[in-house]
Amino acid sequence: MHREHAAKRQRINADSADSIELLPTADLEKDQKIHSNLAFTANSMNLSSLNEPISPPLKKRVYSEVIDAPEARPASGIHNVHAGFTDTSLVKSIPSPIQLTTVEGLSAPNNIDTVSLQDILGDPLIKECWIFNYLFDVEFILSKCDEDIRDRVQIKIIHGSWKKEDSNRLHIEEATSQHANIQSITAFMPEAFGTHHSKMVINIRHDNSAQSDPSLSLQPIADRIRIIILTANMIPRDWRMCQAVWRSPILPFLSPSASPPAEMPAEIGSGARFKTDLMEYLSAYGAKLRTLTVQLVNYDFSKIRGALVASVPARQNIRSIETHTKKLWGWPGLRNILRRVPADSCKTPYIVMQVSSVASLGSGDTWLRETFLQTLSTTSSESGELLSRPKARFALVFPTADSIRRSIDGYCSGGSIHMKTQTPQGIKQLEYLRPLLCHWASDALSPSSTTISNTPTRGSKQAKEALRGAGRRRAAPHIKTYLRFSDDTMTQIDWAVITSANLSMQAWGAKATVAHEVRICSYEIGVVVWPGLWGVGTKMVPMFGKDMPEVGQHGDTWLEQAVKSNEAQELHEQMKGDGKTGSTRIGLRMPYDLPLVPYGRDEMPWCATLPDSTLDWMGRDWPGIRID
Repeated sequence: MHREHAAKRQRINADSADSIELLPTADLEKDQKIHSNLAFTANSMNLSSLNEPISPPLKKRVYSEVIDAPEARPASGIHNVHAGFTDTSLVKSIPSPIQLTTVEGLSAPNNIDTVSLQDILGDPLIKECWIFNYLFDVEFILSKCDEDIRDRVQIKIIHGSWKKEDSNRLHIEEATSQHANIQSITAFMPEAFGTHHSKMVINIRHDNSAQSDPSLSLQPIADRIRIIILTANMIPRDWRMCQAVWRSPILPFLSPSASPPAEMPAEIGSGARFKTDLMEYLSAYGAKLRTLTVQLVNYDFSKIRGALVASVPARQNIRSIETHTKKLWGWPGLRNILRRVPADSCKTPYIVMQVSSVASLGSGDTWLRETFLQTLSTTSSESGELLSRPKARFALVFPTADSIRRSIDGYCSGGSIHMKTQTPQGIKQLEYLRPLLCHWASDALSPSSTTISNTPTRGSKQAKEALRGAGRRRAAPHIKTYLRFSDDTMTQIDWAVITSANLSMQAWGAKATVAHEVRICSYEIGVVVWPGLWGVGTKMVPMFGKDMPEVGQHGDTWLEQAVKSNEAQELHEQMKGDGKTGSTRIGLRMPYDLPLVPYGRDEMPWCATLPDSTLDWMGRDWPGIRID
């Protein structure tokens, strides 16, 4: 029995593309002890032997050209493919602006092009690190900093645990008392049902390059900053789940000759507008963040491509704000952004919501249908006509109990994923959510059998599409994404959102009142990206297992064939004659497999408060947890 259990631990599912590394016996015993005490806390899965990420380098490409791409992540382009022909405008590829995190416990091939916490915090040039989050393990944070500076780097922890008896606050205060370089800052929390759920890191770093730049020899050495928006808490367990990261380029100090800010708001999606919106978001914390905001004013955000979507505790009159320059929060802010994003109005889009928690949305679907789905349907056509009608097809990706049982941490992961299905309101809510529900893991097992649920017939078109595997089936989802695919083929993306915000009224805001007031309870932060930010004609395509699109994918086969047959010169002349300047593809790293697999009739979403006697892959049952 023990031998069979060990073999099962070594590989959960031999048919799965997501293999899992063998967990140390000592750590298993620790996990079982924690489980027996029902202490599924931030430190419950601290597997020290798996702390070191494995991320092989990107494969070398024959054709490479650096265009405007994320820092140190060069774009790829086809050029010089014909004697005497040096045009670089045929095809350009840009890596995904949103990356997945390195999942401790997945094999190396499933962690290509990913970002670890050490990648975020381990830069030895960091002098100040401002961390906004919900849960913290301070010693875990310090372990990811460069060992030469971890006792000197000034770390600011911004949290919302305002109750003196709160365990998260007590842990933070105990840790800060032991480290003179760490300061705790409690966010203002005016709403009883609100949380400080934002997840962001702002690193202020020494500018090493300034010392070797002759033009700066008479100026003081300026620092640089980097802004990171992510979905993970600062605790070990979250870095064994599927998460996402958006990282800005490293932003320089403003040039003394830089123009003063314009009086009118900058264009949504520009770096200048991102800076304005970020400064307004930080102003919601009041004077506590003044030492940060006075520094950020002096930095150049012009390299950023993306729009900030955020929430702060507020009651905002959206009718009056829309006529002024103030930032809109929550769903009104997202709607305001999407009004600037063009899309093909002739197609029926497929909009996919993927979250780790679904709050109480009401026994009826009024808020979901009339407020949130309506917001996600908003777009601007190429002609500039505003379209806001919920004609799109929608899906909600959420794990079942089977996905949780077979995840890296088994049932322990389930303590971070929530949807109430037991209460009378939860039962009614499930009725209108069920038509939208799709599996997180496309190889999920049906509860009434040992066969894979809704498996496509072998050789069918759907079966071939199912090969688009994201490599994250065994990593339980704590990530939150909202994507609009151009149509149900799901081969092109109109826009993408990475955010801390789950599907809840506290996060996105309640339905507007008759007086046009929207109430928001929580702090949240995220980024919206769309292909037009990289130029007219750019297409965003879903990427699986890597960040960079390649020629020959996503409808570029005709171009690849032309290149291989030395017809690039003729192709170039043809494109010039057609008035085209080339083609740009930007990737969008997918966290889940495509096509989506809908829930079967007898399948239920994971419910953390519901006990489950079925053993997970580590041989444990689930007693259920109590959520006050």
